[in-house]
Amino acid sequence: MLITRSVKALRKHLADWKQQAESIALVPTMGNLHDGHLSLVRAAKEQATRTVVSIFVNPLQFAPNEDFASYPRTFAEDIDKLRQYQVDAVFAPDVGEMYPDNEISSTYIDVPGLSDCLEGEYRPGFFRGVATVVNKLFNMVQPDIAFFGEKDYQQLLVIRKMVKDLNIPVEIQSVATVRETDGLAMSSRNQYLQPVQRMQSGIIYQAMQTVRDQVMQGANFTDIEQQMIQQLTQQGFVVDYLTLREPVSLQKPDCTDSLNYLEKAGSKVCNSLIILAAVRLGTTRLIDNLRFSLKPVDR
Repeated sequence: MLITRSVKALRKHLADWKQQAESIALVPTMGNLHDGHLSLVRAAKEQATRTVVSIFVNPLQFAPNEDFASYPRTFAEDIDKLRQYQVDAVFAPDVGEMYPDNEISSTYIDVPGLSDCLEGEYRPGFFRGVATVVNKLFNMVQPDIAFFGEKDYQQLLVIRKMVKDLNIPVEIQSVATVRETDGLAMSSRNQYLQPVQRMQSGIIYQAMQTVRDQVMQGANFTDIEQQMIQQLTQQGFVVDYLTLREPVSLQKPDCTDSLNYLEKAGSKVCNSLIILAAVRLGTTRLIDNLRFSLKPVDR
C-alpha cells in the first residue's frame, strides 16, 4: 500500500495505473476512521480496480471557534484499518502540500444556493471549504469515481452540483449512513460525547423516525417539526434545526401535509421528503438525516 504526503509521488503511481487502464476510486476522509468510512472503502473496492483514500483535516472548512485543533487524528490506527482492506494508496498531505500559499489566500470554490441554507447558515464558509478541498482532491487524483456518505447529505448535494457545474469527469456515488445499534449515525465527533450524553444521543434518530411516521399519517409539517424540536429541547438538546425539506433542492415544501405535497408534486417531482437535523449535546454538534418515500395519492 502506497502511503504518501506528496502530490508528485501520488501522480506517478496514478499515471502507471491509468496507463494500464485501471479504474480509480477515491474516498476522501478527514481520518479517525470508523465503520462509516470503511463502508465507503468497501463500496469503492467493489467498483474500481484501484482505491485511493485521502486523509486530510481541512482547515478551510473550520471556523475559528470550531474544533480544528482538537479534531481526532489517529493516523497510525487509520493505516492499520486500511491495510486490512488492501487499499492501494493513502494520500495524506499536510496543509502546505494542499495549500502552498496557505489556505487563507487560496483560490476557492463557492456553490451558491445549496451552500446557503441549513449548515450554510450555521457554519458560514463551511461549504466553501468543503467544495474547495474536494475539487483539489479531484484534480490531484483524477478519479473515475468518488464515494461520499449520505450522513452528510447537504454536503453530498453540494459536491454533486459542483461536479455538474464545473464539468468534472468523476462519478459521485453515495453510501447509506451507518448507524450504531441505537440509531446514532456514526461520526468521528461522537467520541466527544460523555457516557451519559452518548446514552441520550440515540433520541435524535428516534425523533426523526417520529416525524416520518407522523408525516406519513398526514400530520401538519410545521406542527410536527415544532413538537419534535420542543421534545428534544426538553431532553437537553440545543436544536439548530430539525426540518422537512425537498430532497433535491433542500427547499421547504410549499404545502402543509403529505397529501397536499403529493398532489402538488404530481408526476413532476419525486414523492419523497427528507428530514435534516443538527443538534448540540453539551459541546458536541451532531447532524443526521432521514429520507423517506410517501405513499402515492389515489386518483
